[in-house]
Amino acid sequence: MICRKIFFLFLVLYIGFFHAQRRKKVDTVYVYEKVVVYDTVYLLKPIRFKFNDLQFPELKTEEKFFVRNIYKEEMEKERAKNRIRKQKSKIFEFGIEGGLGLKNSGWTKAVSAQKAQFGEHANIWLAKNIFSSQAFLMLCAGTAYWNSTFDLDANRDDTILNGFYFTKDSQPLLFQKFNNKHFEYFLQLKFLYEWKNIRPFAGILINHNTYQMQFLVPENTILSKLDDFKNNQTNFGFALGVQYRFLRKFYLSLEYQQYHMKNVSLKNSTFNFDIFETNNTFAERKINFGISYAISGR
Repeated sequence: MICRKIFFLFLVLYIGFFHAQRRKKVDTVYVYEKVVVYDTVYLLKPIRFKFNDLQFPELKTEEKFFVRNIYKEEMEKERAKNRIRKQKSKIFEFGIEGGLGLKNSGWTKAVSAQKAQFGEHANIWLAKNIFSSQAFLMLCAGTAYWNSTFDLDANRDDTILNGFYFTKDSQPLLFQKFNNKHFEYFLQLKFLYEWKNIRPFAGILINHNTYQMQFLVPENTILSKLDDFKNNQTNFGFALGVQYRFLRKFYLSLEYQQYHMKNVSLKNSTFNFDIFETNNTFAERKINFGISYAISGR
């Protein structure tokens, strides 16, 4: 019985071993790659040799990177803004001006040792671009007050004009007072050209001066009435000058003016008398310094 069990056990083991030999066996294969890195080392050594008329090509430098010039860009932007501003200013500009001046009048030389009168002026002006954004036509109107350089008073001093004068109908007149302080009213037409901040100009002008002299005139055949003999004369002249813009709306100006006064006379509506000779011509020259402010248009 025991022998039978042992035989049966060996038979099972043999069948199992034989069956295992007949099954396909799966193996795992590992593949390894060998990587070899080669490094090259270069050595620099000086070599001595002679140049025999060797010619090298001309080196060319190319800018690979764009470098911004901030200052130049800002200047270009500012110029562009100025150009746009000037192109948009195709309208009337309006402003005011005030200043001081010196005036030299030829017809008062006989009675005044001081040549120049000091005065103040104020005016308003309108300007418009013509032809281009740099050319302007300006119309200016204003008034000036000139202080006196002499004061002749027959009741106080022995002046060159003291004495009696007679009208054409033989009425007596007695000189009393005369000074050359007066108001002046003027109108100017100027042509200006702007270059950067400088604006030279030239123009024509009209002015109206008011001088007066006082005489004692007869009233009921008695010299008892003080009356004025006035000069209300319109004169023509020219002007030359330059303006400088130091701020966007402010200008400094220096101007030379010259008028010709023809047939100067001091008259009274009641008495036919003129202390000056007829057919006379005098010149008035002025130098004005002013500051202008552009209210609109800039």
